[in-house]
Amino acid sequence: MGKHVEYRPEWVREDFIDFLAEKVNPLWAWKKAKARIVAKHHLSDDFVYMQLQPNHHFKATDYHAGQSILVTVLIAGVRWQRSYSIVEILENGNLVIAVKQQGKVSNALTQQPVKSVVEISQTQGEFVLKSQLHSALMIASGSGITAIYALIKAALKQPQTVSYIDLIYFTRDDAFHAELQQLTEHYPQFKFHHVNTLLDKQHLSLDLLSQKVEGFEQRECYACGAANMMQSLTEIYQALDLVDHLHTEYFQIVVDHTQSAQVVTFQRSQQQFQAQSNLLDSAEQAGLRPAHGCRMGICNTCSCTKVQGVVRNLLTGELDQNNNTQIKLCISQAVSPVVINL
Repeated sequence: MGKHVEYRPEWVREDFIDFLAEKVNPLWAWKKAKARIVAKHHLSDDFVYMQLQPNHHFKATDYHAGQSILVTVLIAGVRWQRSYSIVEILENGNLVIAVKQQGKVSNALTQQPVKSVVEISQTQGEFVLKSQLHSALMIASGSGITAIYALIKAALKQPQTVSYIDLIYFTRDDAFHAELQQLTEHYPQFKFHHVNTLLDKQHLSLDLLSQKVEGFEQRECYACGAANMMQSLTEIYQALDLVDHLHTEYFQIVVDHTQSAQVVTFQRSQQQFQAQSNLLDSAEQAGLRPAHGCRMGICNTCSCTKVQGVVRNLLTGELDQNNNTQIKLCISQAVSPVVINL
């Protein structure tokens, strides 16, 4: 005789409670973190400052500078998510993010009116300062400045441990320029190297790093920006054997389009498709809907087990040839036939 299991119906459904609650107050939810847009303005032509007032489910005390949140928006009845670095959390508990108006989700988010409500995640990501940081080189381009600005402000609050911070910022507009200049006036240990890419065609190189920041090799380097800049920086640090001192955050995943398409099998659902882009995009193009979140390798929503086959990590370039390893679909590209436990 097997053990008798008593059937217990689910008397209360979370989605039904949320449906009723948001009719009274859009911020109310049983468990979900939500936030009301309370202010927004343009930092530049296509860069929008947004201040969000979260509900009580958001755990602000878990936040570390450099981390991000997922923001969910509804587009044509479909929920879309994207990851945004938190610029800062204000004393009143409100979140500040800066959104570049590029792509479906970011355009939809910036068009949301003040007082509208969006769903957010808890803070996430590992792009945070080392506990013992003596000197740092920060490098940013474009919207990568949001995470870097948060790290700089956090580091400058530790004057007893941080001696020097230099920022090299490649940008074609003046977003955050005034705020960064203000920091240089208040903190003598902070130097701001502004490279206006419309006026100055300099690209990231070893010569530029050596010229701007003497002895940069002895510092911890934190970088966030466009794919070509990040690739150049990684190659420089690999050549100098300094990869252990390089900390990076990506907001653009670059696929190797010369890679031939590979057959990918989702084992449990018995689905098979051709993959040439990253595994998440390829699955979606085949009509499949695997769980996902940030699409940038930050969250673990699309994490799954690769049973066999070889994939390339699109952030690091590393090949994973082992069986039964954890991969993230959004930053993995198949370089052989692959079987995944999905």
